[in-house]
Amino acid sequence: MFGECHAHIFLNGYDYRKAVETQKNGPQDALIRSHLKEYQKRGIRFVRDGGDHYGVSRRTAQLAGEYGIDYRTPVFAIYKEEHYGKIVGKSFSNMKEYHRRVLEAAEEGADFIKIMTTGLLDFEDHGKITGTPLSAAEVKEMVHIAHEEGFAVMSHTNGNYGVQAAVEAGVDSIEHANYMDEETLSMLADSRSVWVPTLVTVRNLMDCGRFENEILSSIIRTGEENLKKAFRKKVHVAVGSDAGAFKVLHGKGTEDECRAFFDILGETPEVCAWMEEGEERIRTLFRHGSSNLIQV
Repeated sequence: MFGECHAHIFLNGYDYRKAVETQKNGPQDALIRSHLKEYQKRGIRFVRDGGDHYGVSRRTAQLAGEYGIDYRTPVFAIYKEEHYGKIVGKSFSNMKEYHRRVLEAAEEGADFIKIMTTGLLDFEDHGKITGTPLSAAEVKEMVHIAHEEGFAVMSHTNGNYGVQAAVEAGVDSIEHANYMDEETLSMLADSRSVWVPTLVTVRNLMDCGRFENEILSSIIRTGEENLKKAFRKKVHVAVGSDAGAFKVLHGKGTEDECRAFFDILGETPEVCAWMEEGEERIRTLFRHGSSNLIQV
């Protein structure tokens, strides 16, 4: 079974507000253990979290070994004030503050750094990304600071501008990356970055009643075409479901994401080897102080 390269243990897969309300005053071990058991029973032995600001992923790192799970966490994501990211992270207003956040994450046991460089998909306007992306210069400096401190960088990023800026900055993995064009995919293919497309965050929303199926179908088709192109171009790609997001359950979300890959590309030895290669890069890179940080 493939590992889960993008999860949020603090989320429950059905109600964000309830998840926050339950754990805002401190991590609840019973809930954390229930999520870990879901991974364990499905044979998922690697989980990379996307962080939270409630201490849940930090606590999970202390418990995961009991379930035979190699668990990696940034502890919390880092986002710029007035930009998207409060849901999972802590903010900064300038690069000195950003550097302090990186050092804070290190003190709290982070395995890597997660940054937020753009907003989300606009589910009411196909092709659009919410908010204003960080500038390429900002992203480059953020990645440089994290790398200098010995951390790989996971980047929440969408859209052509965001992905191109992240690739040029040298991020180690790009999460979501919706709405890439041919040029952007080619840039990604020429880089060392691993793309974690989190396909089921949209696919699992079909018929949920929250969003128009027509818009969801358009987003899904775009994602499918980009995954096919990524396979042809040999972009580094890994399985991550954004487990904990709405309709993406822990453990099952990973299985859903694998099935999405196979539905789109076919379950062939070549596809499986491609997916395994991307996951191995993440397993190798996303550990603080990895000697392979620059070379891989």
